[in-house]
Amino acid sequence: MKNRRINEPIVSITHNQLEQLSIVEAINLLPIDEIIKQGDRVVITPNWVKAKPPYTATVVGPQTLQKLIQYIKTKNPASIIVATGSGGDDTLKVFQAVGYDKIIQEENIEFVDLNYGPYIELELEHDIIKTTKMNKLLQEIDVLISFTQLKQHEEATVSASIKNIALGWPPAEIHGFPKKKLGIHEDLHGFIAAITKKIPVDLAIVSLDKTMIGTGPSNGKAVNTEGLMIAATDALAADAIGARLLGFLPQAVQYIYKLYKEGVGEVDPKKMTIKGLTLEEAEKLFSKAAYGQEIVLDQNNVIKNIHGTQ
Repeated sequence: MKNRRINEPIVSITHNQLEQLSIVEAINLLPIDEIIKQGDRVVITPNWVKAKPPYTATVVGPQTLQKLIQYIKTKNPASIIVATGSGGDDTLKVFQAVGYDKIIQEENIEFVDLNYGPYIELELEHDIIKTTKMNKLLQEIDVLISFTQLKQHEEATVSASIKNIALGWPPAEIHGFPKKKLGIHEDLHGFIAAITKKIPVDLAIVSLDKTMIGTGPSNGKAVNTEGLMIAATDALAADAIGARLLGFLPQAVQYIYKLYKEGVGEVDPKKMTIKGLTLEEAEKLFSKAAYGQEIVLDQNNVIKNIHGTQ
């Protein structure tokens, strides 16, 4: 499979009252012209796990997805495709119930339900699932964008840009609803890591406008932090920052630490280029909204070691 467009771990953190404005600000802080080039085939995989409203923090907002599509159009790609496969409900149910169908129609772009073929066979480094079928679109991508909400998760600990791809691409036609038939959830962290090594993300976008805490992926509490956004050239870096806002250092999330140890991406903020808000500013904003008080890992311009202090 191809390498991601930018290897350097560049992360932007932005905050705006409107999520649609914040997503553009976050992307503009990255070397976007090196990520999306004229004539590219751009695929956006949004989190559509279940047919619940965006205010529940279960799925991404339709209007923000539309803003992302409109922004990408300014880069003159050959095509834009929205492609995902829901695990909690039939994808078309989510598509219609949340209003994504109107966005796709208004923007006149293609939609692919990844829960169905035609397929290719993808080999994996996983103890249970050695190979899996994937929609053949995987072979036709120039740029892959993961767009999701940040969530605490009952099995994955944290759900963000990496898990969005790892569970959005395997077809439910093969793995069942909710994709537990063949063993994905017998070693979920190992499966997420195996998929991540095969499907690199060129642009990771993690919205904290509505973040799910308590338990996810669909039954937790939504934290209302208007327009708080993470975007990155390195999906592992984006997810490590998101996990940090939830209070988890890298080793607390098994697949994040495993991928880091295998050299797939960066998890140490001190080795990232962070633009926009500082970590301390983001941690204060999020924790005040989530818990009613400021809980800060990284303060006074000192970033905590990835293994903590105790």
